[in-house]
Formats: sequence, structure tokens, C-alpha cells
Amino acid sequence: MVDIRNVFEAFRSARVGVIGDVMLDSYYWGHVERISPEAPVPVVDVRQQEHRLGGAGNVALNLAALGAQVTMISVIGGDEEGQLLHGLFEAAGIGTAPLLLCQDRITTQKMRVMARNQQMIRLDRELISELSDEWQDRLFDAFCQYIEEQQPRLLVFEDYDKGVLTESLIHRVVDACRSQGILTAVDPKRRNFLSYRGVDIFKPNLKEVRDGLGMPVQADHLPTLDQAHAALSGRLGHRISLITLSEHGLYVAEGSHSHHIPSHARSISDVSGAGDTVISVAALAYAVTGDLLLAAKMANMAGGLVCEEVGTTAISAVRLEEEFRKYNATRTE
Repeated sequence: MVDIRNVFEAFRSARVGVIGDVMLDSYYWGHVERISPEAPVPVVDVRQQEHRLGGAGNVALNLAALGAQVTMISVIGGDEEGQLLHGLFEAAGIGTAPLLLCQDRITTQKMRVMARNQQMIRLDRELISELSDEWQDRLFDAFCQYIEEQQPRLLVFEDYDKGVLTESLIHRVVDACRSQGILTAVDPKRRNFLSYRGVDIFKPNLKEVRDGLGMPVQADHLPTLDQAHAALSGRLGHRISLITLSEHGLYVAEGSHSHHIPSHARSISDVSGAGDTVISVAALAYAVTGDLLLAAKMANMAGGLVCEEVGTTAISAVRLEEEFRKYNATRTE
């Protein structure tokens, strides 16, 4: 049986890179006491403003919260929002040497107005055009310098269809990782869904699998999940499928071996960022242990825990270790 303490100790020595679409998550917290006389909408009296790392930044934050030595690899705008992101990364102890500023792009920002502990409206400010060839080359050069200097154990692709990860760049980065023996994990989105050929861990959610393959996959039916894994493997040549199934838990498969891991009963407040937490925990745990089932169980638990919080947030190593110990104790009683 794996000593969970040793797993969390190993997290602290792991160097991890995250590449993909970074966002600034902004929250405006307030109170609602009346309806606007101008239109039938609530008037939110804003009392507090908060900025958080979003998108690939939230994955980097989750990995850092687990104790890993994390570096963010991306392109953001040379604007005020980009400067705010830089400050948030530095405050979290996340490396930013390969985080490039491009004056021709704006930084993706998701603005959420919150009242009564729920989201009233979301405003998006973004540019989703693909990086130019010049900026793809710049980002790849920065990535190559990073892996030469840091020699990471793991690279996580976090794709939100905002243009940083292009098909060409993906292929170049995957090839570089394979040549250096770096484990790769992917949280895909629609545009590049089948572009991640040759990666190690492929982690879509159920809807993305259905849309990407055009298959009627059922969350509670293992044979159809096995068929989806086989179809994905035939197209991508990857090793491991990790499919999040919302309230049905997780499906994980490698080769002909598969498991369905049921979700843990939780008080759900917000599912924002749960997928970020799952890929972070699963990839890091597998990178340091090589135990796929353990990694999947830890990720499943972490995803449930983060759903108890409002907004994107990271699960701490202390809390996850404590919960996992309680889980193991109940399993052995």
C-alpha cells in the first residue's frame, strides 16, 4: 500500500510546466436589494473586487498549492490585466520566465458579478485568434529554454480555445517532450481536440468526448466508455484516458484496463475550475508515483472538494492529504 505522506513529499520535488490559455478571473461581490427602474434586472451594490488566476493559470495555481515547482508558459497581453496576472503568478511562487507579453493581444478576462453567493452575470473580454507564426516561434523557443534549464518531470497542456495552443505548436511541444522523456497531460477543448497525438494523459469531460468523437457515450455505462477510450486511442495514440463524468465521478483507462470511480457526496456550491483541479492532481500524482488508480482516486476527491468553494480556487495539499487519509481509514475499517 502506498504511503500517502511519501506521495505529498514527492510533490515538493517535482518540476512542472503548464502551457496554454491564461485568464484573469475577476469577481465583483455585492448585495442585491432592489430591481433597476431602467430594466427588469437586479441592481448589485458592489462591495468588494477580487482577481484570481484563471484558465491555465488556475492549473498552475493548483499544482503550486500541492507543493510542486511550477512554471507558466503562455502569451498574454501587454495591458493592465496582463500586469495583474504577472503579480498573481509571482505572489503564488509560480515561475514566469516563459510568460510572454504581446502588445497586439489583449489578456483574456472573465468578470463575474456575484451576489447572495451566486453568479448574477458574467462579462468576457477576450481575443481568440490564433497566435501568429512569429509568436508561436517565440513561445516555442521560450519553452525549449525552460525545459533545457529546468528539466521538468511533467508538462500540462491547458487548452481553452483562446488561440495560444495551435495545432502546429502542439505537435512541436509534444515531440520535444517525448524526446526528453517528459510526461505530458492534456485538458483539451473543441478546436484542437484531436491534435494531441502521442501525449500520455488525455483528460476531456464527457461532453467533449461526445462532441469530439460524435459518439453517444453514457456516463453510467462502462462498455460505451471503453469504446470511447478505444476510439480516442486509435485517433491519438495516447496512453491514458481520464474522462470526468460530473456527478458520476471519473473514468480512467490504460490499454485494455479501465475503472469507473464514483463521485463522493459533496455540498456543491460551484463547479468552476473543477476540471483544472482534476488534471492537476491526476497528472502530478501519476508523475511521482506511476500509480494510475491512486492518481485517479486522488483527483476525483480533489475535484469534489473544490466544488464546495465559490469561484475558481485551488485545493491545498494539507486539505487533500487529510481528506484522503480519512477516505483510506473508512475503506480499511
